[in-house]
Parts: sequence; C-alpha cells; structure tokens
Amino acid sequence: MVTRDTSVATRAAADRGCEVPVDGRSPGALIPRRRRGWRGRVHSTLDLIRANPTGRVALKIFIGILGALVVTVGIALIPLPGPGWLLVIAGLGVWAVEFHWARRLLAFTRRHVNSWTRWVTSRSLPVRFALGLIGLVFVSVVVWLSLKYSLGIDVVARALHYLATH
Repeated sequence: MVTRDTSVATRAAADRGCEVPVDGRSPGALIPRRRRGWRGRVHSTLDLIRANPTGRVALKIFIGILGALVVTVGIALIPLPGPGWLLVIAGLGVWAVEFHWARRLLAFTRRHVNSWTRWVTSRSLPVRFALGLIGLVFVSVVVWLSLKYSLGIDVVARALHYLATH
C-alpha cells in the first residue's frame, strides 16, 4: 500500500482552501474551509457563479470587459497627473480574479514595486530627497506639456509674462 505524506497533502489542501479531515478519512475527502467577512462572501458568490458553465463564461466575459475598461482609463491617465498607473494595476487586479496570466503579472509587478521601495528606503536622506525632486520635476514637466498641448495653456509663458509686467 502506498501512503501519501500527510504534510504534503495538508499543504496542498490548504492551498486549495480546504482542510484535511483528521478523523481517518482519505485526503481526497476534503472539507471546504469557511471564509469570514466580505472576502468570504465574494469567494462564495464567485464559486457559485463558476459552478454553472454559463455563469463561468459570463463571469469571464464580465471580468474581461471590466478589467479592460479600468486598464484603458488608467492608460489614458498615465500622461496626466493623477492615478494612471494605479488604475492600470487595479485593472490588472480585476483581471487577476479570473485570468492566471494577470495573476502572474500582478505578482511580478508587486515584487518589483516592493524591491524598488526597499531600495529607495535603504538609501540616505539626501539620495531620497534627490529622487523625490527628480520625480517632482518629471511630474511638473508632464503637467506643463499636458496643459500646453491638450488645452493650449502655456503656464510657463504666462508666468514669465506675469513676472515681466509686475
């Protein structure tokens, strides 16, 4: 008789959100773990929708369209000041509910943002100040160019004109 390592079976069951029964039943008879709070309700609702083949397809289509809408708005807002990249990452999070490739890309993004944050916080205060100043200059140039070419308002020319006349 071949026996499975119970620690491997327990870890695999926990990864699937289940508990291995301890009353001697086989590891194949897994008991679903109850989730609490709003996340539990969301997971239960998604599981109920996925249980029906039509619901599964409809959920994939809905998540795909909603994620595409959020990502598109985020991409449109990237050159403007505001939450452009945040919306792109949020759209990726919406896609990650249903699509494995989005889950992997979101994990990759999270890993790199965390490593960048650790790198910046490990630097001295003058280096962090210089990085913040570079970021501020970049955002200022993007705002100036956005106003100049999209709305026809040249803030720099108006400021220079104001300084010359007053």
